[in-house]
Amino acid sequence: MEFTFDFTAEQLAQCITKNKNPQEWYEGLYEQLPKFGIVTPARVAGFISQCQHESLDFTILTENLNYGDKGLMSIFKKYYPDPALAKAHQRKPELIANRVYSGRMGNGPESSGDGYKYRGRGLVQLTGRSNYTQCSKDLFGDDCLVDDPDLLLNPEWAILSACWFWHKNKLNDICDRGDVVLLSKRINGGTIGLADRIHHWNKCLELFEPH
Repeated sequence: MEFTFDFTAEQLAQCITKNKNPQEWYEGLYEQLPKFGIVTPARVAGFISQCQHESLDFTILTENLNYGDKGLMSIFKKYYPDPALAKAHQRKPELIANRVYSGRMGNGPESSGDGYKYRGRGLVQLTGRSNYTQCSKDLFGDDCLVDDPDLLLNPEWAILSACWFWHKNKLNDICDRGDVVLLSKRINGGTIGLADRIHHWNKCLELFEPH
């Protein structure tokens, strides 16, 4: 497929203003998005706006788990009901990830280290051994992402993993309906940062839609 509008590097630079190297991202997006049918103003706006919220304008490609004890008891209260445990784990991302992500999403027990190894990476924070495994098999036909999860810190692979997630969850259809709330829920699991996501969506659409 081909873009249905003139998608330019200048437009992307106006979207991801905190990024110092938008050209590198533009080249990857221009090459990969059409392969997944992300070609209309609404679809590209949806993809970029959601990714830029998740990654702070395509600058952060790994999950920040540097929480203090109060943050742990608020955000992860199911896993940190005890103030002493929260205090012992505060500001220790590896311990936090291994506790919070253990025994789910294909991860082993807390002692396996899977939680931290398969923490969120890429533009939409691919998380959990199961997702790394399926994404790797679907995109590359092997277990390269399982063996080396940090590959998703490379811009090209970060884009590809986000496209894979997008296609798997049929997010183009939601963009076609203009439903930013549902789109945000499918990506985030809720509506955290909804106002920012809507702001980016509107700005991208304004740039991409022919006037």
